[in-house]
Order: sequence, then structure tokens, then C-alpha cells
Amino acid sequence: MESKIRYWVWLSSVPGVGAVKSRKLLEHFKDIYNVWNAKRDELGVLPFLSRTDVSNLTDEKIKENTDNLLESITKHNIKVVTIEDSMYPLYLKNIYDPPIVIYMKGNIGKDEKYLAVVGSRRASSYGIRMAQAISGELAKYGITVVSGMARGIDSYAHKGALDVGGRTIAVLGCGLDIAYPSENKKLMENIVLNGACISEYLPGTTPAPGNFPARNRIISGISLGVIVIEAGERSGSLITANFALEQGREVFALPGNVSNYNSTGTNKLIKEGAKIVTGIDDILEEINISFSEDKIKDFFSQRFEGDKLLKDLDDDEKKVVECLKLEPLHIDVISRKTGISVAMISSILIMLELKGIVEQLPGKIFKLKF
Repeated sequence: MESKIRYWVWLSSVPGVGAVKSRKLLEHFKDIYNVWNAKRDELGVLPFLSRTDVSNLTDEKIKENTDNLLESITKHNIKVVTIEDSMYPLYLKNIYDPPIVIYMKGNIGKDEKYLAVVGSRRASSYGIRMAQAISGELAKYGITVVSGMARGIDSYAHKGALDVGGRTIAVLGCGLDIAYPSENKKLMENIVLNGACISEYLPGTTPAPGNFPARNRIISGISLGVIVIEAGERSGSLITANFALEQGREVFALPGNVSNYNSTGTNKLIKEGAKIVTGIDDILEEINISFSEDKIKDFFSQRFEGDKLLKDLDDDEKKVVECLKLEPLHIDVISRKTGISVAMISSILIMLELKGIVEQLPGKIFKLKF
């Protein structure tokens, strides 16, 4: 198997020979070993290869460089999962252009069920809160949350799953020896411990802009569906949603304020037929997943506990909670929206903090804790 890994790594490194051509080569030659040993005249008659492709596939220097690539893979504790491996995700294997090799840090389960949660890099507080909440609830249900570890919604989707002890997968647009963005280095470490970081790119591959659209097809391809939390009109999240539609996956979108730029993409998706998300039930009703009885009981008992807390509040406390449902707010804004004096709001917020319903952020800004 070790010797075969060498051939897979080599093929994934050949310039200009991407996922589609690699798969056609495997179909034609039947085995990766035969691709490695193919002669120039055997390759030259294949209509899907250019002259440059043939030259690169027979280039001895590229083959010799495979030793350096294998050293780097070993040095960074990266696993090589080929499309022939039983651990290769089944849904991903059946898209038009699956990567022939997935490079991985961490672990993926053979029978894991994945849902992607993606959105804007410039996320609003509302988007951040919803990304964490939805991802957390999915994770409690035993669903593995997939995202791209980008700034904004993606990062908070991963965090939402991790915060409840769930599993999450980050699909990167660079080599796994690079934490991108750099501030997500600690998040990347936590994802590896509680899921996996995966990439079709070899170590040393920098996060070039052109890598990310290709990365997005893996996010959607590995998943049963894609949930778009926030997206502008030209957001990369819409590319992921389009890939999902092409791959026959479900697409969900969170509705947003029509005057907010970050909602233009999600609202457009809904107009075009995406499933509207107002809660996790909207997602679970569309996705045919079987859950254990324990997971169902645990999930709903936590939801009912939150409802019970709200039932015990007085009218003014309920007004404040309703006010904070969409996003964290400054105490003055809460006062203005509820019509209750700042002094009285201050007392109400203290009581809600003691009850574990709200928490204070820097600058006298308050948010719900659930």
C-alpha cells in the first residue's frame, strides 16, 4: 500500500492534470500503477490530454519530486485518503469531479452524516449568532458540520459545533501545513482534535484565490445539504450553493433584513427555491437522516429547558428577551426598543444575567446565552 500511495501523491501533483483528467486516466488504465508506468505514446492518443499534460505525466523530475512530497506529508502528520480507500466519503466520491486524493489531519468516520454551514466573511452579529446556534444544534443531533474555516460565518460554524462537543470538518483551499487565515491556527488545532481538516492540495500549496471555488465543490459534495447563513450578491457561499444544486444536494438559506447587503444572497436563494430556515426543524424535515432515540431525547430536552426558562419571566423581562432575539444590543438601544427606562432596563438585565439567560459583552452590549 505504501508504494501505491507514492503513485497517488505523484498523480495529484502533476501540473494541469486535475480531478477530471485524473479520474479519466484511472478509468482508462484501470490501476494507478499503470498510470505511473504509462508511456508517452499510450498517453498521446488520449483525447482529453494536451501535449503539455503528456509531457508532465512522463516527466522524470516530477516523479522524482514525489519523495520530497512524501517527506513533507509525513513531517506534518498528514494522512493520504485515495478515492479507492473505504474511508473516502461516499457522497463526495459520486460528484462529477471528486478529488482523487484527500489530504487529511484528524479523522473522518465511515458513516458520518455531513451538513455544510457557510456564509459571509464579513458576518453581522446576527449571522454569527445564528451560525453558532444552528451548527451547535446540528452537532447535538450527531451531524458533522462542514465549512471552509474562513473568517466570519465559516469560523463560527466550526466553533458552534465544537462548543457542544460535536464534530466538524474544515475543507481548506491550501496545504494542511498552513493555517489560513492565520488567526484560526488554534481553531484548526481544535478541529483536528474533534474532526478533521481536509484538502485536495499538497503541503506547501499557498491559499491562492483560484483554489477556493474548487474547494467549495468539496464542501457541498461531501454534504447532504448546504445551509447558507449570510451572503452578499457575489459571495463565495453562492458558489457553494450552486455546486450543491448541480450535485443534487439540498440548499437552505437563512432569511435576513432586506436592507442588509449580507442578506441579498440568501434572500435571492430563497426566491429561487432554496428551503427557508427559521429553525433546525426546517432542516431536519428535508434531510432524511435516522437518529438514535437517545440523541432525539437529548436534543429536545435541551430545547424544552430553554422554553421553560422563558415561561418563568415577567412581562418586562420577556420584552427584553424578545428584543435580543435577532442580535446583541447596547443597553440604550434595548431601552429605546422596549420603551423601558435605562435604569429599569439595567435592573432587568442583572436579573436575566443571574437567571443565565443573557450575558454582558464589552461596552454595555447584551446578548442571549441560548
